[in-house]
Amino acid sequence: IEETFANHNIEFKNVTFGYGDENILQDLSFKLPEQKTYALVGSSGGGKSTIAKLISGFYKIKGGEILIGEKNIISYSHNALMKNIAFVFQNAKLFKTSIFENVKIGNPKASDDEVMAALKAAQCEPILARFKDGKDTLIGSKGVHLSGGEVQRIAIARAMLKNAPIIILDEASAATDPENEYEIQQAFSALMKGKTVIMIAHRLSSIKNVDEVLVVEKGSIIERGSDEMLRAKGGKYKALQDLFAKANTWRVYDK
Repeated sequence: IEETFANHNIEFKNVTFGYGDENILQDLSFKLPEQKTYALVGSSGGGKSTIAKLISGFYKIKGGEILIGEKNIISYSHNALMKNIAFVFQNAKLFKTSIFENVKIGNPKASDDEVMAALKAAQCEPILARFKDGKDTLIGSKGVHLSGGEVQRIAIARAMLKNAPIIILDEASAATDPENEYEIQQAFSALMKGKTVIMIAHRLSSIKNVDEVLVVEKGSIIERGSDEMLRAKGGKYKALQDLFAKANTWRVYDK
């Protein structure tokens, strides 16, 4: 059983995965070289989240293999996968303990200064300033209400403290919390520096700075390239961007 990764390149080789008789992915193959940021885009149910979750090694695939560092992920210990991969999902869960302890779970050996630095980098200082107990504010206690965006920023601080080389990111909840959007984007950029990042992108405005966009449809990658290149190509990605731009220009007018 392997405990260390030679590198953080990710590769799917003829991966088939599904529930029961129905396959979500069929013979899917692609490579993601390390230390780059990848955005998975495409319509809902096309397989974006499935691809991201399979990288964690928690799901049994029907066929093919998934490699990290040129080795099949089943050859790594559970501990090695946990240590090297950090997740930030849209419905991040916080524990009923202090904000400080919620972040420290990311790396129980971290010093207090390191925890505070992660909170700062994830744009959590305004959250601490709202409560008289600051970092010692208990999540879930009376009078403590956090918005979706605030919960997500605390979860990002936790992932930053963990300092894993591979990050799987689902940025959906930024959409539900417009007043936190700028802070969340800043927190994401700080988290992603120098890492191998796979981001499930729901809001196409957030993927301008990624290295590569992968358009996922019906379990296949139908287009792949930079934002600029795919727009110029005029295929599915361009159509998705046009739809997104159109939806964003709708406004509610008072009569």
